[in-house]
Amino acid sequence: MELRQLRYFVTLAEELHFGRAAMREHIVQSALSQQIQRLERELGVRLLERSTHHVALTASGVAFLIEARQILAQVERAVVVARSAVGSSSTLRVGIIDSGYDSMPQILHEVQARHPALVIHQIEAGVPEQYQQLTDGRLDVGIGRAALAPPEVASALFRQDPLGVLVPNGHRFAEMDGVPVATLAQEPLLLAENKQAPEFNQFVVEMCRAAGFTPTVYEGTVESIRAAADLVAQGRCLYCVPSSCISALPGIMWRPLIEPVSYYPWSILWRAADDSDHVRTIVTCARAMSQRLGWLAITDRTTR
Repeated sequence: MELRQLRYFVTLAEELHFGRAAMREHIVQSALSQQIQRLERELGVRLLERSTHHVALTASGVAFLIEARQILAQVERAVVVARSAVGSSSTLRVGIIDSGYDSMPQILHEVQARHPALVIHQIEAGVPEQYQQLTDGRLDVGIGRAALAPPEVASALFRQDPLGVLVPNGHRFAEMDGVPVATLAQEPLLLAENKQAPEFNQFVVEMCRAAGFTPTVYEGTVESIRAAADLVAQGRCLYCVPSSCISALPGIMWRPLIEPVSYYPWSILWRAADDSDHVRTIVTCARAMSQRLGWLAITDRTTR
């Protein structure tokens, strides 16, 4: 097994599309397919379900993805440690909401490629906590919806993320290409822990009210996407999430919301007074990736 096979697999798991994954890795699609097939043969398990128009992770693929990401992250850390031993290195403290979202990992991968000696510490925290940690200097950069940002926190919008809903396999929504927002009125919706994600809960509730109803809120709470996915798989509730959320989880599927289509706005967050090179690098990388991947290329935008 080679590290490049792990990297190819992680990229494909994030894209769930051979053409886009091959483009990201700068190889031809046939070469990517051959490497993934070779990896599956070496492991003796199927990691992917493939059809003409569909790519999805198997249960083994989901489990392997978690370990593959950890291995690649450890290798990157080992490289950084080795290089930093030669001379001093800078440190960047970056806030992330949940490891299930893919925007910040993609941005940090590009930042690390540009600055291999940069030591990046990822700190999981809700957006309100990120605001506080940015303000008091415990974080350098964060990510989230900037609607409730205090004056001390600057922001740069880089992604308008289509909102959808996680549903269990076999649910009536599972066969639909798009789920009208108004139909959610008939389902219990799980919301995030409000102290961790008030801006996201506000976005979902306002979307429902604009469609003419107040959502029926599931009484339980969770603190992670995976915990929410478990409740959805059990058929207890549905959960609204943007498309950047990890979608290949056993027992559930993601379906886009329509009528109207809604977009969740992701912004890079930083202290307004911080003009350091590495903060500017993250903002620059986020904007460049946004342009390259068309993250803001939509006609009907929800700006904040």
